[in-house]
Amino acid sequence: MQVGVLSDIHDNIWKLESALRLLGGVDALICCGDLCSPFVVDRLANGFPGPIHVVFGNNDGDRYRITLKADQYHHFHLHGEFAELEFGGRRFAVNHFDEIGRALADSEAYDVVCYGHNHTYEVDQVGKTVRINPGEIMGGLSNPPVSTCAVYDTVTQSVRRIEV
Repeated sequence: MQVGVLSDIHDNIWKLESALRLLGGVDALICCGDLCSPFVVDRLANGFPGPIHVVFGNNDGDRYRITLKADQYHHFHLHGEFAELEFGGRRFAVNHFDEIGRALADSEAYDVVCYGHNHTYEVDQVGKTVRINPGEIMGGLSNPPVSTCAVYDTVTQSVRRIEV
């Protein structure tokens, strides 16, 4: 199973649309927060037909309207600030903050931990746990300024970086 992971969209719908095209073959999508505006929910839901799992970040200002939008789509799952998921027999933990993500990975309670927040692409192994920070969709805050996302393969347990 192929799981797309993205984060920190920050209303950049143009980069988001490009990322969704590049992620078109994945089976499920995880977003680690910072959609920012409610209209991003529509772009995600209409741009990706499979299950979408989203956690809130620190820049999701209008959570009420984001929630209302999310409820309009049967394949869009809004989990609050933390999600425990399973794909292809692998246990995932998802949150927005890198400090929390690192602590979750250190616990080795999950096979994969996904997080964002610091806009920096980072993939590594902590014991049996794979940590994935897909970087940012926004583009411009990372150094160098590049938009990235990732694909995790549950069979090979490998991660592929995608530059948008």
